[in-house]
Amino acid sequence: MKTFTAIVSVLMLLFSSGNFKIAAQNFRNPDLDPQTRALALLEELTLEEKISLLGYDSPAIERLQVPAYNWWNEALHGVARAGEATVFPQAIALAATFDTALVHQVADAISTEARSKYNLNRAKGFHNQYMGISFWTPNINIFRDPRWGRGQETYGEDPFLTAVTGKAFVQGLQGNDPHHLKTAAGAKHFAVHSGPEADRHHFNAIVDEKDLRETYLPAFKTLVDNGVETIMCAYNRVNGEPCCTGKTLLQNILRDEWGFNGQVVTDCWALDDIWRRHKTIPTRVEVAAAAVKTGVNLDCSNILQDDVKKAIDQNLLTREQLDSALLPTLRTQIKLGFYDNPDESPYSTYGADSVNNAYHVELSRTAAEKSMVLLKNNGILPLSQEKTSSVMVVGENAASISVLTGNYHGMSGKMVTFAEGLVEAGGPGTSVQYDMGCSYADTTSFGGIWAAGFTDVTVAVLGLNPLLEGEQGDAFLSKHGGDKKDLSMPRSHEIYMQKLRESHDHPIIAVVTGGSAIDVSAIEPFADAIIFGWYPGQQGGTALANLIFGNTSPSGRLPLTFYKSVDDLPPYDDYSMQNRTYRYFDGDVLYPFGYGLSYSTFEYNWSSKPASQVSKEDLLSIDLEIENTGDFDAEEVVQVYITYPKEERMPLKELKGFSRVTINAGETEKTTIQIPVSELKKWDTDKNDWKLFKGNYSILVSQNAETPILKHSFTIK
Repeated sequence: MKTFTAIVSVLMLLFSSGNFKIAAQNFRNPDLDPQTRALALLEELTLEEKISLLGYDSPAIERLQVPAYNWWNEALHGVARAGEATVFPQAIALAATFDTALVHQVADAISTEARSKYNLNRAKGFHNQYMGISFWTPNINIFRDPRWGRGQETYGEDPFLTAVTGKAFVQGLQGNDPHHLKTAAGAKHFAVHSGPEADRHHFNAIVDEKDLRETYLPAFKTLVDNGVETIMCAYNRVNGEPCCTGKTLLQNILRDEWGFNGQVVTDCWALDDIWRRHKTIPTRVEVAAAAVKTGVNLDCSNILQDDVKKAIDQNLLTREQLDSALLPTLRTQIKLGFYDNPDESPYSTYGADSVNNAYHVELSRTAAEKSMVLLKNNGILPLSQEKTSSVMVVGENAASISVLTGNYHGMSGKMVTFAEGLVEAGGPGTSVQYDMGCSYADTTSFGGIWAAGFTDVTVAVLGLNPLLEGEQGDAFLSKHGGDKKDLSMPRSHEIYMQKLRESHDHPIIAVVTGGSAIDVSAIEPFADAIIFGWYPGQQGGTALANLIFGNTSPSGRLPLTFYKSVDDLPPYDDYSMQNRTYRYFDGDVLYPFGYGLSYSTFEYNWSSKPASQVSKEDLLSIDLEIENTGDFDAEEVVQVYITYPKEERMPLKELKGFSRVTINAGETEKTTIQIPVSELKKWDTDKNDWKLFKGNYSILVSQNAETPILKHSFTIK
């Protein structure tokens, strides 16, 4: 931050001294670089105008034709809260695809729709919230504990999977034009933020440097290194420092160590928490001054707009510090093309035909298919459409829009519920019935059981919805502020499955919805197959039908561990990684990280093995041949884990690469996964720095975190 402020101060001195005078309105000159244009605009703004631009709801400055703009926009899995938009699978489901190319395509489609909606909204002279082209997305916090209701917004429990998935999403949102951002992505919540939801406005996360560096920060570092435009600071404190005024995170690490020069935005009303709830700074005015001096550029509230002038008047803040704080936001505006001729924008032609079009709908379906995880199959799946004459679809979630969308969602006129998808797949020649079956709360009244006994197969759609888990306030049916107290699905759903099984011996396929780990052991004995469907987006019903009837083989993998019980875990508010996630948990689990079944089987063989001795400059090349030994064309997700020398607090194993491979039945495909040896560094607590430890390592080529198929040992010299 000091370096960044110094550069700005020197440039401002040059401009004001006349040695480098910028012509009036040069901020509109597209031939100049964004930094020069931003400084030109800064020079033309009055003190009051500068302060007015520090808040998320920025007013117009008519004399300079600076447009009004609302920075608050969401795009977790589609443009959210802004009318018609393609609803893609929830973020945790996107992570379950283990397909970064697909994630990039999804984000690219989202940014196309955002530009389209922005163009249409501006053409009407509107400046609506959620119609902008700056997104506070993605959520790259680590899903460290399955009780967290907002875990559905993340890419799971693993730092590597989170980092590469987040990178793909950000690159899709921001585009590849060297001179323009397609949209501005914002990584949140910086940092060490994953519940409890009820305490998030005053919670102090205690975490040591090793867990901070190895678990909570790597995804943020990856996104900063790959040009993410915005970082959102979190509500909580970390080791006593509020995230939005703490020097450790915002200055020492983000600005000075990582060299981030983009925009920092607060979580909404996070500055209010600092003086009201954390009570680390006594007044609003002092909070405003501290936020600006620490590196906040934009406030998702009105504290900076209301109190920065008072801070300057009280000599708590200088005008130069204000200029340094505003400059990144002006630069982001320029990258987004706010002051360019609209006709010259590469995105100016996007219109209504770019929103929820056939390509985006198909992409949503593909993502949903690749995200669903087959947890159990006794051979009943896939069903034969020719041999299936009747299907009973039951369950409260079978006809629910809410379980398609998850939280932070858009809406579409092309939503396909699970019941609708199965009806469509069955066609007019198949008898498909629907019954709600049971509610979340009633454990005695059930429907559809009698009718199920007269059909070939029952599909029971059970589990959670985003009103039972989610963000504080939004998940209003949750009894724990949006969080879960345990891993169980509603008790009524468990009893209902038992009643179904007791009533007949026809096959039952259980489809479980949710955005977190769920204990399905209570229904497992009663189900012939179990599919974990997440919150799969607008094409969830079509995707499920395609999987059930074998039009595609399941290929989703769990991006988090399914534990047997929260009793096996540390307390929820404990942020130590000890005994958490597959990296450190050494007990028995229900389903391991990376787990997922297929309709086919695969055989793994080495094409060539990496060297047995390597140095820090080397690249581990894992060259494999994967044979599809089954009867179905399918995709296999090859996972590569690393085990480390026996040093203190090393993870048990760690995902360091994966590859999704499409293989026709009876055929063999090659794949190569490369891992730079330098990426095996761990935090040395003695030196307080990264270190590549010498010693013996292993490569585990696996189908999940507990099932290695090939092993290769190597030594770092």
